[in-house]
Amino acid sequence: MKKQTKAIRIQTKKSQYREHSTPLFLTSSFTFESAEQGKALFEETEEGNIYSRFSNPNVTEFVDKVCMLENAQAGIATATGMAAVFASMAGLLKSGDHIVACRALFGSAHQIISQILTKWGITYTYVDATATEADWEAAIQSNTKMVYLETPSNPGLELVDLEMLVRLKKKYGFILNVDNCFATPILQTPLDLGADISVHSATKYMDGQGRVLGGIIVGPEELIQPIRFFARHTGPSMSPFNAWTLSKSLETLELRMERHCANALKLAQALEQHPDVKAVKYPFLPSHPQFELAQRQMAAGGAIVTFEVEGGFERVKALYEALEIASLSSNLGDTRTIVTNPFTTTHSKLKPDEKAVLGITEGLIRVSVGLEDGDDLVADFEQAVTRSAEVVKSAIAG
Repeated sequence: MKKQTKAIRIQTKKSQYREHSTPLFLTSSFTFESAEQGKALFEETEEGNIYSRFSNPNVTEFVDKVCMLENAQAGIATATGMAAVFASMAGLLKSGDHIVACRALFGSAHQIISQILTKWGITYTYVDATATEADWEAAIQSNTKMVYLETPSNPGLELVDLEMLVRLKKKYGFILNVDNCFATPILQTPLDLGADISVHSATKYMDGQGRVLGGIIVGPEELIQPIRFFARHTGPSMSPFNAWTLSKSLETLELRMERHCANALKLAQALEQHPDVKAVKYPFLPSHPQFELAQRQMAAGGAIVTFEVEGGFERVKALYEALEIASLSSNLGDTRTIVTNPFTTTHSKLKPDEKAVLGITEGLIRVSVGLEDGDDLVADFEQAVTRSAEVVKSAIAG
């Protein structure tokens, strides 16, 4: 069976009630059939549920589906995407270790690496997403335990060559940890390219409808086991309700990503032709500096488009006011198109020089392209760009 079929048909075992859809297991704990079974479950000589902080049938179903989509042996779900990012590091790193990370990261990932892990004596080195193989190799130290990255990155849509890093991984033996949130397993499966761990904010496209929070980490059992130990005893557990929602959402992930990507490409092409847009970035535009890598590494360009307008924050405000369809939010991955200004929201805590290096300017707009009619979206953004340019010109004129 193909993955789309499996995403729909992987379910918990039916109960005596013969339900067609998986029920919710809203319980904090589970009973034992006997003292012997309780002993066996805690000794882990028998598989089963004990406590929903450890495992729950709804969570297991969700994890099983993502493992199937990512071609992974094992996984663990968490309460949020950032809990997954943190657990994927904290469960595998120790004092004295070194992590190499791509400089182009989501703001909270920067804070974990530079502010939290350093308290435990874990050092780090940043490397540009577009750095050469020699640059990446130069950053690796004798105590480098992990390389962590996003591809495509948030918000700059920079790509990292995974095959190149896999060559270095084989040479130096580090753990290659990839945030696959923007691409989803539909467009990219890092483990198939040789990565060790794939991490997601399930809040985004896995849910896809702006309803629940969640995160997930998948990889080989020998790496997931210590992460599971860390999560089991620190408690970033996914709720059964959120897992149930996310598992149902995975049934439509492939279909949704097809529409997301088609709409995003159409919008990117239109914005690139607009005279009042300074620059547009989208992995499947030929103008993207890593277009060839994107085509080699991804099945489609994804649902995020970034574009830059001149006129600073005043232009951004005017553009926001002119948009009629898009929502204003720092979230992404929804059925509804969302815009945000990373300079003042998601990456506002970065220092000015850090923003400059990442290309996060005052006029940068990140668009999470939704599932509305593509022509409607193009028309809305074109009129908003034009009107906002006129507003700023009028203000300058006096």
